[in-house]
Amino acid sequence: MAHTLSPQAQEQATVVALLGGLKTLGSPRASSVNYIELVRGGLPFRSFRTVTDALTLTLDVVATSLGLSPRTLHRRKAERLTAIESERVMRLARVAARAELVLGDREAALDWLKTPNRALDDATPLSLLDTDIGTDEVLEVLTRIQFSIYT
Repeated sequence: MAHTLSPQAQEQATVVALLGGLKTLGSPRASSVNYIELVRGGLPFRSFRTVTDALTLTLDVVATSLGLSPRTLHRRKAERLTAIESERVMRLARVAARAELVLGDREAALDWLKTPNRALDDATPLSLLDTDIGTDEVLEVLTRIQFSIYT
């Protein structure tokens, strides 16, 4: 009998993969508590590059969506991201992983993230990830989709 991962474990595995895997992150396990440690210590710039590549987004688009300076990010290439930058990159990875889980695959998730959404006052989900409140709204819409809750 094959062991299947819980939805939470699937989402965490996708977050880790989007950020470059355990080798890039240097972390033995994926968990929300471990995410805090990773963010506080600063993600490697390679994690930023891996998530932008996986989501087929440019550095400038991601920087703008997350409220980060593209010029500063260009200078970080040989460094770790700051805790604030890391938190925002982690936010993107977590939302993308949730969208992939809820919508079934990465292509559908990317399309959803880039498309204006009536439930978000016609903003794209990606454009709301620069704040915690916006991110909460995006995650709430994904939860409503997941559980077929229409309002």
